[in-house]
Amino acid sequence: MVKATARLIKGLLLPGLSGGLLILSFPRYEISLLAWISIVPLMIDLTFSKLSGRDAFKKGFFMGMVYFFGTLYWIHHSVHYYGGLGFVPSILVVLLLSAYLSLYTGLFSFLVFKIHTRTAYPLLLLAPSIWVSLEYIRTYFLTGFPWSSIGYTQYKTLHLIQIADITGIYGISFLVVAVNGAIVDLILMKKRLEDLPFYPIAPRLAGFVLLGAALIATFLYGNARLKENIDQKTAKISIVQGNIPQDKKWEPSFQAEVMRIYKDLTREIAIKESPELVVWPETAVPFIFSEPRFAQAANNITIVPKDTDEIFSADLTEFVKQINTYLLFGSIRKGYEKGQEYFTNGAILLGKDGKVTYTYDKIHLVPFGEYVPLRSVLFFIDKITVGIGDYRPGKDIKKAILPSGTFSTLICYEIIFPGLVRKAFKEGGDFIVNITNDAWFGRTSGPYQHFSMAVFRAIENRKPVIRAANTGISGFIDSKGRIIAQTPLFERLGITMDIGLSDKKTFYTRFGDLFVYFCLIVSILGLSRVLSI
Repeated sequence: MVKATARLIKGLLLPGLSGGLLILSFPRYEISLLAWISIVPLMIDLTFSKLSGRDAFKKGFFMGMVYFFGTLYWIHHSVHYYGGLGFVPSILVVLLLSAYLSLYTGLFSFLVFKIHTRTAYPLLLLAPSIWVSLEYIRTYFLTGFPWSSIGYTQYKTLHLIQIADITGIYGISFLVVAVNGAIVDLILMKKRLEDLPFYPIAPRLAGFVLLGAALIATFLYGNARLKENIDQKTAKISIVQGNIPQDKKWEPSFQAEVMRIYKDLTREIAIKESPELVVWPETAVPFIFSEPRFAQAANNITIVPKDTDEIFSADLTEFVKQINTYLLFGSIRKGYEKGQEYFTNGAILLGKDGKVTYTYDKIHLVPFGEYVPLRSVLFFIDKITVGIGDYRPGKDIKKAILPSGTFSTLICYEIIFPGLVRKAFKEGGDFIVNITNDAWFGRTSGPYQHFSMAVFRAIENRKPVIRAANTGISGFIDSKGRIIAQTPLFERLGITMDIGLSDKKTFYTRFGDLFVYFCLIVSILGLSRVLSI
């Protein structure tokens, strides 16, 4: 029993080390250099140990459990403090999600082991191709959850990540894992030469040269992009961080206080800065904005507000007329279809005259947070977070029009989906607005990770990101991924910046994930070689 336990611990040591290094690579630790060696321990274990395919999968799965639990632990905070789950059940929720995501790292480990041991594929090409292919699948399969993609560890390495306007985030993930693979190739070279007299060393050396050239070219490209000036115009934009306590914002007795906080901050900004646009966070207003009745009022029909929602809506409309600026805010929106009432998580833009000029309803909803998938089957499961019922997803990505240019709004974690943001700007646009409420995450690493992902959406599409979060992190990111302003957590404030705008489209915006297709082809070719043996 003791020996078996010792063997188990020894067998999990290197995969666990890889998982730990990955955790330290992400915010808030942000030791980004560790990402470049993080998978080396796992791959050394795969190549030096006598394993079966099942053993290889288990090692990758264990690495994933450490990796994902360590980077996603903040979900426990949301479901425990705001979802009403006990401490142990909330931890089990995180473990269950980590176990699902670890299937991808387990499959990565299995495929690398099988292909590498039966072919001459260098790890510097094989490992990143498989890793990126699985990250891409994870982004979209079962609604998708691309959190903790390894490329995000490099969000502050600006010279490296400019290539994302060609490859997307996946190109950065490829380079990081490729360096991990190259290190293991070097370590293994002597062993491979001893085991395989026919081992082709020339192609292997060529691989090192090509990877080195790719890294140099990436940094040269990044340097050129950082020096380039693509801004065609500017716009003065303000964001307001209301810092409203999540457990109080929907209390009827606190509604007026919430609106007072937002209006006071906005009024002060409007007087001092005269911005073109002020942005409030996701569901900033603690009521349902009654847009249809105001459409009737515009036709000179006098409507006396009848309920709290209408009273607050009328008051907000009058306030916008007074400050003489555009206001974008998050609000629950109510609609009717075939006599049935439904709700959406929306964004509304009011013009200087107080009229609605743009609305957007969130398309990519959070499973179990904003709706219960397969509700007819999972009827016994309620939403983890408290709300008014299942939201209905929006159908279209829309453009808002300002005098200075156009923008699209991404609500909450929509900003972490590269394809959705790309779709929003494929037909043009000048900047990205991301409104969110990260109060659910508390002071965990969640808000920092969420904010870091927005850097890549800015670079991929060469559009600045304006981000308003209820409790932070709010800020401005320019089209080169530079964080030019960033708020602290849990402070009540507003900030204003002159933001450079451009309507140019990048290669990534135009053509999407072509680079991923290359990775998929390499992975499939490697797998086909194994299956044909």
